Amino acid sequence: MVNSPILQMFARSPFKPMQEHIVKAQASAAELIPFFEAVMASDWQAATASQQRITELEHEADDLKRDIRQRLPASLFLPVPRTDLLDMLRMQDKIANRAKDISGLMLGREMAIPEPIQQELLELLRTTLQAIEQAVLALNELDELLAAGFRGHEVDIVERLITELDQLEHKADEHERTLRSSLFAVERDLYPIDVMFLYQIIQWVGDLANLSQQVGNRLQQLLAR
Repeated sequence: MVNSPILQMFARSPFKPMQEHIVKAQASAAELIPFFEAVMASDWQAATASQQRITELEHEADDLKRDIRQRLPASLFLPVPRTDLLDMLRMQDKIANRAKDISGLMLGREMAIPEPIQQELLELLRTTLQAIEQAVLALNELDELLAAGFRGHEVDIVERLITELDQLEHKADEHERTLRSSLFAVERDLYPIDVMFLYQIIQWVGDLANLSQQVGNRLQQLLAR
């Protein structure tokens, strides 16, 4: 157990494994940009390669999650409740899972994205990726928070990052509502089953921002203890 890489990360920093994990989840979601671009170009070979990369990153995130859960002994001192960290870990992992869900459904159905909504969908995706990046930035401040005893100026920095994360999630919600309206305007020209799955994809892309906000909410709970 002493030689466990997860324990070695915890020895360097009590939050290092959590930070490593969310970076992996972020990488999985970021791969949706080239994936969407390939789908919109009907380049299914490139889309398949991107989807495989997303799946690989999601599996790597799962491996990290499993190691953190299994190899973190109850005897190891942590400055915050272990249950809070594991709850945050669960939210982080859902980001990678959702990226895999999105790419798997779109590739499996070889979904065509109607040209009138393509740019709006990319805009929604980019906003959700900004929210994930903001969650990563906030989580990277945990070591400084610990050094400051979860008090003082460092708390103000993290609170600001979380506020900006909330704003990005709200912006993503607005994009999602606009995109739904745009799809509604053209859905009569599409097959009903395709429309149903397009609405599902829009919701799932929006989920990425919601999950990032939930990571921020759990970080805020740590500050309040």
